[in-house]
Amino acid sequence: MKLNYKKAGTGPPLVILHGLFGSADNWFSIARELKEDFTLYLVDQRNHGDSPQSDEWNYQVMVEDLYELLDTIGEDKVYLMGHSMGGKTAMNFALTYPDRVEKLIVADIAPRYYPVHHQQILEGLNSLNLSEIPSRKEADEKLGEHIPELGTRQFLLKSLGRDSNGFVWKINLPVITENIEEVGQKLESDEQYEGKTLFLAGAKSDYIKESDCQDIYSFFPEYELVKIPNAGHWLHADQPAAVIQEIKRFLL
Repeated sequence: MKLNYKKAGTGPPLVILHGLFGSADNWFSIARELKEDFTLYLVDQRNHGDSPQSDEWNYQVMVEDLYELLDTIGEDKVYLMGHSMGGKTAMNFALTYPDRVEKLIVADIAPRYYPVHHQQILEGLNSLNLSEIPSRKEADEKLGEHIPELGTRQFLLKSLGRDSNGFVWKINLPVITENIEEVGQKLESDEQYEGKTLFLAGAKSDYIKESDCQDIYSFFPEYELVKIPNAGHWLHADQPAAVIQEIKRFLL
């Protein structure tokens, strides 16, 4: 599958993968601060953003999508960074194709299994009858009946687009809803990635716990873990300056 991506900057290649319900656009503010040091590729993963949609959606196919992308852009080896679902894709890719990854950054996700915990979000998104929604304001109000957190709604509504018939989701909502358990799957591999790996954790998030460290080490023996103060799961939105600082420290 040929993924949509946005390219910016000059320097060594850095590919960034977004998380569930997100898109390449989530990383624009970070990219503005990195484009003087890196050639950035901000990627829409399948069933997200402006990339194609498919009934097949799991980490194996997302790894192969990324492999195809690297061939398309002509980059043999890249710095690779992924957040949440994108971090799982990045970890799987590094284990499958270690020779294509110079260094790896994983943002607020561990290799372990995560139980499904997006029911409230999925109920809210699926409750919207887009054919009857006249404005983004009304979409936000109706979504608020299920999701009270304004920041979460604003993030989700970034995936609300328009076509000639009105509002449409840029995410493949039916496939994501049906296959939501795929996003939490643990890493299954007998391989190790022996390159330098940075795990970034939000200090206010519980996605990476102390109990995960042995599991991380078993796949990524050359890892370091850095906690970003005053940041939750969306650490790049909560503390962008700190995230940028750590990216530059690790890669430059």
